[in-house]
Amino acid sequence: MTFHFQKIHYQTTMRTHHLLVIAIFLVIFSAFPALAEQLSGRVVGVHDGDTITVLTADKRSVRTRLVEIDAPESGQPYGTRAKQALSGLIFDKQVIVEISGIDRYGRTLGRIFHGGMDVNAEMVRLGYAWVYRRYAADETLFDLEEAARAAKRGLWSLPLRDQVPPWEWRRKSPARTR
Repeated sequence: MTFHFQKIHYQTTMRTHHLLVIAIFLVIFSAFPALAEQLSGRVVGVHDGDTITVLTADKRSVRTRLVEIDAPESGQPYGTRAKQALSGLIFDKQVIVEISGIDRYGRTLGRIFHGGMDVNAEMVRLGYAWVYRRYAADETLFDLEEAARAAKRGLWSLPLRDQVPPWEWRRKSPARTR
């Protein structure tokens, strides 16, 4: 009976030990977002309010889509202003892209940083982009959008009929642009 109890105790202890090691591993890696894949370079193109081209030090041209936000399309009200705003923030400047994947169009998906500024969040804060509800994970973006809307900043100053989220506008538009 003692042997059986010791064996069960040993198995329970080992299981607890393994879970503890896994938990420590997860805490360590979640505490270091810098370990996520990144690229840095100079912004050489701004295609619209949520897509840029970054030229890396090794001369790679990387078309990058700002994640979790969706700016008005070029043919949509405020589309040109959104592009101009993004250009003003980062065109010809060094940025860091925290990569989160690749989209179906082959663009790198990422969060863009210039200096200490989160460019994706800044576009929402200034009222040049919506939070892309389908893909948003950062809850603070919703607060920024609500504050911009309440202050009637950017696209939120438009008449209500023109405040059409880009994902709805693209669905209704016969010619989709990317």
